[in-house]
Amino acid sequence: MTQTVESLFDTGLERYKAGESVDELIPVFQEVCDRAPKSSSAWTCLAWLYLLDNKPNSAQKAAQKAVKLNPQDAQARINLALAMLEKGEKGLRQHIDFAQQLMFVNPEWRDDIKSSIEDGLSRKPDWQSLLKVKSWLFPE
Repeated sequence: MTQTVESLFDTGLERYKAGESVDELIPVFQEVCDRAPKSSSAWTCLAWLYLLDNKPNSAQKAAQKAVKLNPQDAQARINLALAMLEKGEKGLRQHIDFAQQLMFVNPEWRDDIKSSIEDGLSRKPDWQSLLKVKSWLFPE
């Protein structure tokens, strides 16, 4: 029996939270994106996984799709900015600024982003681009 897209996505998230490797999860989220190409959250997750796997080109493509589908998604914007930073591209500041505005409007999103950053640093402690983005979003 084939899993529904929703259950595949949910299962993928559970596996991620349980600490499963990025290599095993990328195909899961790629399948979700293939089966539900208009799911911005699936593209956002896929971009994050690519970033964790040091694949900024793939991450940028996935994040661009997520932002196009849902311009109001702060995490998608941050993922896009991270991919651009990893590649040494310009123009990422607009995505950081927009994410900051979104987090200001909705404090719950702020908490989600903070958790996401901490999760990323726990999985990839020396992630310089994420440390830089963290300092921009949450200056101490």
